[in-house]
Amino acid sequence: MSKVSRQSPVWLVGSAGMLAGDILEELHKADFPCVISDREVDITDINQVRAFIGQRHPAWIINAAAYTAVDQAEKETESAFAINGLGPGVLGAVAAQTGATIVHFSTDYVFDGSGDRPWVETDSTGPLSVYGRSKLDGERRLAEATDRYFTFRISWLYGVRGKNFVKTMVRLFREKPELRVISDQIGGPTWARGLARNIAALVTNGKGNPGIYHYSDAGYISWFDFAVGIRDAALAVGAIDREISILPIPTSEYSLPAPRPANSRFSHDKVRNQLGFNVLPWRSNLDAFFREWKALDFRP
Repeated sequence: MSKVSRQSPVWLVGSAGMLAGDILEELHKADFPCVISDREVDITDINQVRAFIGQRHPAWIINAAAYTAVDQAEKETESAFAINGLGPGVLGAVAAQTGATIVHFSTDYVFDGSGDRPWVETDSTGPLSVYGRSKLDGERRLAEATDRYFTFRISWLYGVRGKNFVKTMVRLFREKPELRVISDQIGGPTWARGLARNIAALVTNGKGNPGIYHYSDAGYISWFDFAVGIRDAALAVGAIDREISILPIPTSEYSLPAPRPANSRFSHDKVRNQLGFNVLPWRSNLDAFFREWKALDFRP
């Protein structure tokens, strides 16, 4: 994989999303020209994608577009499979025709959550939900369309843009005297900014073997552990002004339409060894997030 030319833009798809915003900022810091699109380019329509890419000739395509309403996907199956499944395949097909390399993001939901060891990239998948099946469909369609792809399975994504678990917890800490949070689902958070820096470095260096990679922040915790960490970090920077009681509960006490994997632990060996990604501890990344969010006056 060669370095991308500074004259060849990076096409960032789904530019209005949480992760895309951070990736765009990191690419701008590296002085890379970028072209962006969101819903105005329908990634399920190959003619629209060809028209867009044909005028701009990007060397890399970063697909940050996704259907992420996990529970709603149980009812909106067609929409989930269109955006998460068909879309990546269309982008991959056009990338193959033009010689572009594509970066795509998948999820821990492609696994069934069994066991207690970290998942490696060669493990068998077994999604439990429509969302998980749609994301796995996208992985497969992309791999069938091109061999110049990097698919990153990530878990528990959060950042300063949009809605996510961290910002929801802070809002609830301000509103309620006590919270109950699931303690028997184990995984790792992913700070969008940290991932974005690694993606920008990948594009900058142009090195590494294409394929599937697992990425999250270092350390394995439960949602309960994460909530406690959020509370403590929020107190430290003044995002909340009082300590809230947090009680651990089992998944059985919190029913949702889409089942969640109990084990979302990811091995980071491949992404570290083959791509040189910097995988930092979840707590240090959480503290860095709160410093970034504070600078934005804790905007919603």
